[in-house]
Amino acid sequence: MIDDLGTVRRVDVTDAGRELLIECRYDDLRAGESIALNGACLTVREIGRQSFTVAAVGTTLDRTTIGSWQVGQQVNLERALRIGDRLGGHFVQGHVDGVAVVEEVREAGDARLIDLALPVGLAELMVPHGSVAVDGVSLTVNELPSPDRLQIALIEYTLRHTVLSALVAGARVHVEADMLGKHVQRLLKDSIWVSAR
Repeated sequence: MIDDLGTVRRVDVTDAGRELLIECRYDDLRAGESIALNGACLTVREIGRQSFTVAAVGTTLDRTTIGSWQVGQQVNLERALRIGDRLGGHFVQGHVDGVAVVEEVREAGDARLIDLALPVGLAELMVPHGSVAVDGVSLTVNELPSPDRLQIALIEYTLRHTVLSALVAGARVHVEADMLGKHVQRLLKDSIWVSAR
């Protein structure tokens, strides 16, 4: 569950990769801890007073939007789940499956509907009313308007507490498909491959 909004305060290129200094409210982080930034799981390298640094390596930069993040940008923050924590949504691993593009944003009564153009291979993992994470936020698939399009509906609470409130057409977001769907897809592909032999 997203429990803080962080702000990018510094961006450097170091031997560790693209290094980001993130300002946050946390005061008990530890070096080596995993933390998700807009749904991308990274490792805390250094800790400051209500700040921390992480570094994104080439593979992470290739699969996410982190390479375009600038000073002043806000990001959703989520710490790793601890045993005994309540689950406020589905299991989100912090493994970004692809980057989607916002195609349309519109108000619909008490919700904001957002249509996303999905990258190749992700649409087959989506089911109506199933789970999806967008920039790390656990959401319900509202609708599948076309074979390569996903619609989410954002409630007022989500708009107040996450960076999703700032989404406009053309914005790029991280998408993580539901872990169960990915495992089922893999099992089915393996069984087809075995039966074809």
